[in-house]
Amino acid sequence: MASPLTPSTTLRVRRRVRLAAACTSLLGLVGGVLGATTVTASPAVAANPVTPGNLTGFGFDQCEAPSQASMTRWMETSPFLAVGIYISGASRGCREQRNLTPDWVSTQLAQGWELLPITLGPQASCSPHFPRYGNDPTINPTPGPNSRYVAARAMGRTEGQRSVDAAKRLGIAPKSVLWYDMEAFDTGNTSCRESALAFVSAWNTTVKRLGFTTGLYSSAGSGLNAWDDARVERPGKYVMPQYIWFARWDEQANSSTSYLREDGWRPGRRVKQYRGGHLETHGGVTINIDSNWLEVGQGSRPLASRTKCGDVVVDLPTYGALTPGAKGKMVRALQCNLKMRGFYDAEVSGTYDRATGDAVTAYRRDRGMTGGRGWGRTGWIRMASEGDRPVLKFGSNGWQVRRVQRMLNATGLRQGDVDAHYDREVEAAVRRWQARIKQPQTGIVTEASWRAMSFGRGGA
Repeated sequence: MASPLTPSTTLRVRRRVRLAAACTSLLGLVGGVLGATTVTASPAVAANPVTPGNLTGFGFDQCEAPSQASMTRWMETSPFLAVGIYISGASRGCREQRNLTPDWVSTQLAQGWELLPITLGPQASCSPHFPRYGNDPTINPTPGPNSRYVAARAMGRTEGQRSVDAAKRLGIAPKSVLWYDMEAFDTGNTSCRESALAFVSAWNTTVKRLGFTTGLYSSAGSGLNAWDDARVERPGKYVMPQYIWFARWDEQANSSTSYLREDGWRPGRRVKQYRGGHLETHGGVTINIDSNWLEVGQGSRPLASRTKCGDVVVDLPTYGALTPGAKGKMVRALQCNLKMRGFYDAEVSGTYDRATGDAVTAYRRDRGMTGGRGWGRTGWIRMASEGDRPVLKFGSNGWQVRRVQRMLNATGLRQGDVDAHYDREVEAAVRRWQARIKQPQTGIVTEASWRAMSFGRGGA
């Protein structure tokens, strides 16, 4: 992808695998003429979620979509939750994309990855690096009648159709963000700049009309700077991208740069490529990547504590030992959890009575656990392990994160809100728990972590 250069410098040219679901993904329509045929997704891939969803966290992009084995390993060991993939465009560096199939897309989405589908088609006429192959067109810079750049707009409409067709063939869900990669160019060249703006404006119009969301990637100092100026100085002249992704290689994982005004594309519509091409190794797998910071959708954020069984608060800052005769909100949380699992039929009273003891005994017997009629940290940890076992890490959100927070609160290594938000504090607590149970201190919850939880490990 583009290097984050200013116009004055030399221009240089970016959950646990659910295999059963992923393997049902089929290529709905094979072949077809791009730009002429509208492609519809097959029923199987139509179930894929909109991407990206809500995320505040790290992502990467790489020229060729990595292998499935690499993606699985990086989900378990890297800090990343999003990946950029080149799905179309005659000027993209990796045209073959041997790994990129509908099954690959469905598997990554099921595994917990957010996808950033990229088109790298016709580039600005004054870019020194295009055409890349000689047969890939550049944007027509002819102003035409009334300087409307009609030829550039026609090219944008055609490329928009191609982007959507490619997304549908891969099972990218409607409303997902499709990104156009406009590499760095000389914004001081008027016809080059205006034709590029007209092209992307038409691409945006077409992609939106066909049911997807639009995003633009470019250098902060050239392409995105030009779009930001047009947004403020010439409102209404061009159809704006709904999301932006800018290259600014300052090694700062945030969503800001001096080249863009702070009021644009906020909240939740910015991605920053803060580090250019470099090798990274995670879990023994090395990939050449660019590093990105995402603030998209509603972001990764705390959510309100949950109640169950009517008005019972089950998300507590601490979970400790309970014995027959105990009373209070912790007893109510235990009774509610047992009721939801079918072991307790009595009133959620908050009193650890005989019925509660009987339910605890039945639960222990069913789960192959030892112990008497009391309840302790091991039981809370064991209970938190029940359910899906996705990989969770910094930036994750949702009810599975609540389970990890409950587990951590039960170990005594953390006392805090159960708010479904995997932030740095949760990551640090996971590392402390992993150290206690003698697992690698990655701060990432993997299958090995869930398995240890299922045995109630780390409670003392």
